[in-house]
Amino acid sequence: MRCFVSDIQKSAYDFVDLLKKARQSYWQILPLGQTGYGDSPYQSFSTFAGNPYFIDLDMLRTEGLLSLTECEEVEDCDNPAYIDYEKMYNSRYRVLRMAFARFDEKSAKKYDKFEKNNAAWLDDYALYMSCKAHFDQKPWTEWDEDIRLRKKKALKKYREELAEEIRFWKFLQYYFLRQWKKLKKYANKNGIEIIGDIPIYVAFDSADTWANPELFQLDANGYPVAVAGCPPDVFSATGQLWGNPLYDWAYHKHTDFAWWMQRIAHCYRLYDVVRIDHFRGFEAYYAIPCGDPTAEYGHWEKGPGYALFARMKEVLGERKVIAEDLGFLTEEVHELVRRTGYPGMKIIEFAFSDYHDNDYLPHNYVKNCIVYTGTHDNETLEGYIHNLSKKDLQFVKEYCDCNSEKKLSKALIRIALMSAADTAIIPIQDYLGLGNEARINEPSTLGDNWKWRLVDGQFTEETAREMAALAKISFRALKKVKKKK
Repeated sequence: MRCFVSDIQKSAYDFVDLLKKARQSYWQILPLGQTGYGDSPYQSFSTFAGNPYFIDLDMLRTEGLLSLTECEEVEDCDNPAYIDYEKMYNSRYRVLRMAFARFDEKSAKKYDKFEKNNAAWLDDYALYMSCKAHFDQKPWTEWDEDIRLRKKKALKKYREELAEEIRFWKFLQYYFLRQWKKLKKYANKNGIEIIGDIPIYVAFDSADTWANPELFQLDANGYPVAVAGCPPDVFSATGQLWGNPLYDWAYHKHTDFAWWMQRIAHCYRLYDVVRIDHFRGFEAYYAIPCGDPTAEYGHWEKGPGYALFARMKEVLGERKVIAEDLGFLTEEVHELVRRTGYPGMKIIEFAFSDYHDNDYLPHNYVKNCIVYTGTHDNETLEGYIHNLSKKDLQFVKEYCDCNSEKKLSKALIRIALMSAADTAIIPIQDYLGLGNEARINEPSTLGDNWKWRLVDGQFTEETAREMAALAKISFRALKKVKKKK
């Protein structure tokens, strides 16, 4: 079994086929960005670039860039259900460089068009990654001052000295985009729309921050004045310290949000629907003094509000959006969501707490919302049920009219699908009844996150039939796609 992070190979197309058989309309994914330290897709080296781990080596083999033996050199994971990022980094990039050594962009179809269409971000990204390799993977703040501050002579010097390395990073993005767009086209052809994710913030050590310091709240030396996070709450006594640089919203407004429009437009080339992460941060964001060890002493600052989304509608027209309106919400945040008209999110796992009637209980849903059993930041349904207090567990059983703890996760899925919510998104782990060994992320922790993945054979024809039956009875089933003659 090939141990990839879920690259764009045949198994991805097989997954789409099963989604179609399961009568599903959407496939929601995590951000596709290139991951760095911590392996989080919300801390990527570029908000535009795709993750080279997703590149299908078999396609490179069919184009004569790799041999079968070379492809097999990356088969070195100990457990296919959990990603070993260190092994993947050490083996996969080595093989990708072999393919690059045989690549000729002059003969590659549409390569010139790819470079031209993506020049606004591609050139800076490729130079950033090349300089990062040149400086032993150190963050850009530790590079030599001339290139750290992007002096003209330094930019010219490194572009010339690192020309071949720059070509390598462009080569990777060329194949990533080709392969991803091909998969998306296949999904769309089969009636499946892709829901993508745009993180509100970019990583500090990223091409975005290095190439566009004016977009952020940085001092004269390029260091953040304050960083992003969340205040203390019932989940974390010290809050969440994300560490991302904060935006200089006055500058963005002055430019009519040009960078944001470019970023969002790029997302809609990759996805059909975009989930906007941390939506409440556009109304007001939590600013933590740079250097603080926790998020306890931050404060709230006003964000751009509706102005950014008004500009988005003006430039890009009406688009399908999901507003991730979770966390500490105020009436101002609710008003911003209402004004945009975007559906917010409802989480089943947030519903059953201390026998309290709240907005997450399904009987309170309005139609214009998206219901999830849980997100990538939550426990799986089985894990959630296992860890409930006796009082809350009894509440769930009574609400679902289900006395069997073993059947509760299916009952909760059914309730989500039967709710008034316009769309229901169920993580595959919950359909499969997996426990917290399949949890994706536990916020404010490091070491065991972002590793779980679905392996061949877990999502079966039987599961697809069960999903199809639920989709049909809840009147959410994908209409059968007619085959073109």
